[in-house]
Amino acid sequence: MPPINVLVALADPTRCRIIEILRDGPQPVHTLAGSFKISRPAISRHLRVLKQARLISEKKSGRENRYALHPTKLRPVADWLAEITPPSKTAVVESEAAPVIATEVPVVAPEPIAEPTPAVAAPADKKSKAPRAPKPTPSAEQVPAAPKAVSQMGFDF
Repeated sequence: MPPINVLVALADPTRCRIIEILRDGPQPVHTLAGSFKISRPAISRHLRVLKQARLISEKKSGRENRYALHPTKLRPVADWLAEITPPSKTAVVESEAAPVIATEVPVVAPEPIAEPTPAVAAPADKKSKAPRAPKPTPSAEQVPAAPKAVSQMGFDF
């Protein structure tokens, strides 16, 4: 059975980076927060998720909270991954392997739907300006794809 709680805790890049920082030894929370460009409360939420998965622990020392990694808690993930990984074929000769052809699939945004222009009454006098033509809409190549929101354990980042 996969270690779901640990995998969910590791599903966020910020939490993975916190684990990497704590690999070198226990760190105070201000050191961890200084490594990221996110708010201190956001770091606290990430630390809480890692503590709930029992990957880290918190030890209060005076006014300072130090967080420590428990690398043995990652062993079930490594064991599960080794269990589901197919055995490697070391006897395959490189010339026998089929070549892999990488092709890029272009991402094309859908064409925008043009809204009908409303009828404009003729100007009352000759000094008034004629109505402006609508601005051209950007082509599909110019429209960047919107990033998807990632939700981890109730937090949207």
